[in-house]
Amino acid sequence: MSKKIEMLFEKTLWDLRLVVIVAVIVSALLSLVMFYVATVDAWITVTHLLHYADPTLDQASRLALRNQTVTHVVEVIDGFLLATIMLIFALGLYELFISKIDPARTQLEEGKGEAASNILVIASIDDLKNRLAKVILMILVIKFFEYGINMGFKEPLDLLIFAGGIALIGLALFLSHKAEEH
Repeated sequence: MSKKIEMLFEKTLWDLRLVVIVAVIVSALLSLVMFYVATVDAWITVTHLLHYADPTLDQASRLALRNQTVTHVVEVIDGFLLATIMLIFALGLYELFISKIDPARTQLEEGKGEAASNILVIASIDDLKNRLAKVILMILVIKFFEYGINMGFKEPLDLLIFAGGIALIGLALFLSHKAEEH
């Protein structure tokens, strides 16, 4: 009798992993939302940039428009990276808790799935966290770049602090690549 209860309990416990499908669906939907937002932002940036060639635009206005455009491009990249994080997260959760993604595996076996081999090499939660951490690090680098563009250097110390931030980012990227080698 106790063996039957144990088997029933273990089956129920195993089936509970399927609740992860909620996180997979929501993450995939959020990925689509972020792709949409980033695409709309890109379109708006391009339409605003059409004024850049206006001959009546003075140099200061042109420079302001250029800086604003660079900032918007960085924000678009940030949006696409966030969308990518959500997609990788959804795929990784699905592969870890639900099932391997058969179309991707088929493409890999046929030698057509280079993208699948780069995305779906997630064998554990640590693999998923490492993949997400790399993309998040890139988002932070882009955010730092965005703030750097708009930063006003009033004192030499401001420039020194900014240079220190760049050095720390370089160190973080170096350490993340070193950790990958192990």
